[in-house]
Amino acid sequence: MRVPFEWIKSMVPVKQTPEEVAHNLTMIGFEVEAIDRMDGDAVFEVNVTPNRPDCLSVIGIAREISAFYNIPVEFPEHDVLAELGGLDFNVDILDKNLCNRYAGRIVRNVRIGESPEWMKKRLEKCGIRSINNVVDVTNYVLLEFGHPLHAFDLSTLKNNTIRIGTPANLKTSGLIFKTLDGAEHAIENDMLLIWDAERPVAVAGIMGGLDSEVKNSTTDIFIESAYFDPVSVRKTSKQLGIKTESSYRFERGTDIKILKKALDRAAYLMKEVAGGDIYGKIDIYPKRYVATKISVSFERINKILGLKLSKKEILDCLSRLGLELKETGSSFTVKTPTYRRDIQKECDIIEEVARIYGYDRIPAKLPEAVVGSEPNNMAEKNKTLQARKLIKDALLKFGFSEAINYSFMSMQDLDVLSISLDDIRRNTVGILNPIRTEDSHMRTTLMPAMLKNLISNLALGNKELRLFEISRIFINTTANNLPDEKEHAAGILYKERSKTLYSDETHSFYSVKGLVEAVLLEMRIKDYSFVRSAEQFLHPGQSADIMIGSGNTAVNAGFIGTAHPALIRSLGIKANKPSLVLFELNIEALLSASESKLKYRPLPKFPFIERDTAIVVDNDLEASTLTAMLKAFKSDLIEDVYIFDVYTGTNIPQGKKSIAFNVRYRAADKTLTDAEADNLHSSLVEQIINETKGQLRQ
Repeated sequence: MRVPFEWIKSMVPVKQTPEEVAHNLTMIGFEVEAIDRMDGDAVFEVNVTPNRPDCLSVIGIAREISAFYNIPVEFPEHDVLAELGGLDFNVDILDKNLCNRYAGRIVRNVRIGESPEWMKKRLEKCGIRSINNVVDVTNYVLLEFGHPLHAFDLSTLKNNTIRIGTPANLKTSGLIFKTLDGAEHAIENDMLLIWDAERPVAVAGIMGGLDSEVKNSTTDIFIESAYFDPVSVRKTSKQLGIKTESSYRFERGTDIKILKKALDRAAYLMKEVAGGDIYGKIDIYPKRYVATKISVSFERINKILGLKLSKKEILDCLSRLGLELKETGSSFTVKTPTYRRDIQKECDIIEEVARIYGYDRIPAKLPEAVVGSEPNNMAEKNKTLQARKLIKDALLKFGFSEAINYSFMSMQDLDVLSISLDDIRRNTVGILNPIRTEDSHMRTTLMPAMLKNLISNLALGNKELRLFEISRIFINTTANNLPDEKEHAAGILYKERSKTLYSDETHSFYSVKGLVEAVLLEMRIKDYSFVRSAEQFLHPGQSADIMIGSGNTAVNAGFIGTAHPALIRSLGIKANKPSLVLFELNIEALLSASESKLKYRPLPKFPFIERDTAIVVDNDLEASTLTAMLKAFKSDLIEDVYIFDVYTGTNIPQGKKSIAFNVRYRAADKTLTDAEADNLHSSLVEQIINETKGQLRQ
């Protein structure tokens, strides 16, 4: 926003140079990006942040400079000392939620012509072209007070009536409205319009209509000054594709109180520059502003800022900003003015103290380290952070690269994965104003983003890819208003067949499975198993769910598997026999099973004895089921068990398969004999054969 320095000085008579003022303005949060020189005057190019619409005006910037230098603001003359008559005019607000206040004045007998040089120069310095003295006044007051106004040719308003409402309020539809720029726009039923007794004459807060504009023949003016709902203006502006100085301010929020002063200032100036006669005023205020009251303790401010300010210093910083303060012992209450709706919480008050006291005066200081037990929530957060780091480090060591994606997806993403309608991942949180349909919901799984990353890389010619992401998923719940957020880790391993000097016969599925098991080992999770997965987007014979615990208390902590051929086809991957392995882990489920305390034991003093056995069982017996049976065998001498081969084919009956397993035996107090190991192993095999109804493989 462009602000002439001499205009600022007319309200705050500072003695400092423009460069000094620009520096201090930047230090309190309003960066002066450049200083231009026009007609010997310095013009500031100020970057106003979106949360401070009150500073989209000369008065707003003047307030900030006033607070910094502790010099009172001198408001421009705006009092109307005499009115020639009452206001014979009717105003009806039909939608009080979209228009909280509407005021207007009539100025008669104006003479349309050029504006005086001083006004034209100030408008020019701010980047606004002079049109005529009446329109220039509304633009001038817009820049000065930050509140948009609109001037109607009074003779065009039917029956001296103004109504404020949507087409839905007036039970009409299919409107086509021609704005001041001559363009025609289709009006939606929820768009707020300004109407006279018969037709719309302006799009509220955005642009007036061509039929009611001020022309050279205009003699009587109706000035509008209102407060329109920011969301409504923003939505309408976007739908119609119209951006104006008015909409820019209305959609960020204007000062509902200052609109009356802006209206009087405009009438005052029209009398000065166009020779008009000021008549009465109407002000309809159905939805009054209720100030926010915030309680803050002096100790809290000093603790957050790392300062030792006195009560007087703190209150002085805030009172300079025009905040209404009431001290109550060790704390005080702040009542925010209408132009500072951005101040809502304690942290906002602390920020204001820091700004006016001076960020550059706050000393650099290392934070205090509190020694002692952590609060429960901090301990849980630390566990999650440690788990994230552990998983991330493990994946990086295996050659994976980290991806960072937006937390959005569409319902079509779940359709691609063939997620069933009753799956919990269908309980999505919809976004009210998505930028695009592809990002219309918060994601309930990290897989869609991973697959989109894959497609993007394939398009760039990458034929081998290892990617992972650690982020949150969001499950909609009926228990409360907030979704259930869970920390997940997901990844993909993709490669295509290629000619190479050295061949690696290890299937990608087992490489990723080994990685997952390494993670589980690092997290000190012992009681886990891999069971056949029911995920529709995974290959039924090359996939597994990761179960933590056993029996009825087992918890599903994620999945791993080769992508189903149907998924490969739906992704449009054209490579020859591509290998794509996917996995996703629920970090919170893993943490719940992680042993919090390390347990140490001496290294074994005595050697172990191993025994390998193969049994023939029914084809539908899961290897994980057999592993669970082996681990359930009661013996302190069994150190470890694992399956090392599954075979079907020659010498194996139809409908059967051979599963070979290894058992390691060791005693803590002596060296086992072969006879002892054989006896124990025979008992184990006999129990397994009985439970599986299998037989020893010959």
